[in-house]
Amino acid sequence: MGAMSVRSQSSESSESPEAAHRAGFACFVGRPNAGKSTLTNALVGQKVAITANQPQTTRHTVRGIVHRPDAQLILVDTPGLHKPRTLLGERLNDVVRTTWAEVDVIGFCLPANEKLGPGDRFIAKELAGIRKTPKVAIVTKTDLVDSKTLAEQLIAIDQLGKELGFEWAEIVPVSAVGDTQVSLLADLLVPLLPEGPALYPEGDLTDEPEQVMIAELIREAALEGVRDELPHSIAVVVEEMLPREDRPADKPLLDIHANLFIERPSQKGIIIGPKGKRLKDVGIKSRKQIEALLGTPVFLDLHVKVAKDWQRDPKQLRRLGF
Repeated sequence: MGAMSVRSQSSESSESPEAAHRAGFACFVGRPNAGKSTLTNALVGQKVAITANQPQTTRHTVRGIVHRPDAQLILVDTPGLHKPRTLLGERLNDVVRTTWAEVDVIGFCLPANEKLGPGDRFIAKELAGIRKTPKVAIVTKTDLVDSKTLAEQLIAIDQLGKELGFEWAEIVPVSAVGDTQVSLLADLLVPLLPEGPALYPEGDLTDEPEQVMIAELIREAALEGVRDELPHSIAVVVEEMLPREDRPADKPLLDIHANLFIERPSQKGIIIGPKGKRLKDVGIKSRKQIEALLGTPVFLDLHVKVAKDWQRDPKQLRRLGF
């Protein structure tokens, strides 16, 4: 940075100060719980990706956008890569590989507090196959370890690259929770982006349609507390969003009708709960978050429906947006 500030004093820079603006796409990869979504939120400064302590919850490519005077960094959140067991799994893996090949930089998140395992190697091997894209190793959750453990992890990650025949563009320790080095990470990712104008207008934080984000918030609330019983056999579809008619302009109300799809009738009771209490809680919790997201009061109408074995049925998968 030092050299740049000197150069800007000279006369020749007066033509176009924004010549070196950069814009491009980055995606964070890593095992479930490696801190990808938390990092995305810390960089973007808003809750965009849906964090959850279970793999496969970020189903959609949620993009967070980091706006800076010198650059625009667009974060593409790919679903986790895992060994496919179902059609859904295979489809997710295809999405992952195409995304990796299309982005400008890949950030591989590795938690500081867990030794490198087979899951990390599996991903690193896949990364090694994508030659052109620069790869940054991001060591997350550094607030949970001492400096000796961190140093050992940094060395192990450096070795992992050498073993697989590629060089990390950077290895950066961060703690999104303590907000440590998060802006440094952005500083290091930006030079890896191509030069060019901003790709999205300043106000955009995410280009996901609102309905998808709303569906994710509802799904997230519905999974809370029942993850063990229904790890990811819930899909949510927002059927319609309509402003309530005959409301005064200063007191708008948005009606949102959404369906929660489960695979088997036996799961219905789990979601609805005794006397409908769970479903009511899901409604209250997700409504608050949706109102915060949209900035307007919402009436949320939730229904639970059975879509038999939707994870294995291509027609259902398409209808549910996968």
